[in-house]
Amino acid sequence: MAICFVEYRIEEQFEAQYRAWMAAKMAETRAFLLYEGTDQPLLFVEVWEADDESHAADIKEERCSERSSWHAVAEWVAGGATKIHAWTFRSVSPPSSGPA
Repeated sequence: MAICFVEYRIEEQFEAQYRAWMAAKMAETRAFLLYEGTDQPLLFVEVWEADDESHAADIKEERCSERSSWHAVAEWVAGGATKIHAWTFRSVSPPSSGPA
């Protein structure tokens, strides 16, 4: 299993637009979770679960591509598309060996 994190800060003047847009995206799919920084309001992290690193790379590509519907978010990000950061993490937990 892998996780793709996408992190960015929304400019204050675009907060309402962003929240409305994301609410619609979240109603469309349950493929990701959205978090907002408690110490840094308007700093958001999307958490996408993936089957493996290859799937996470596909998510990252779709999420950050200029041709994707997700690119709309870049208009509201402080600093634009270059300030949208995406990382893939893989599990380091030992695999489960089943019931003991």
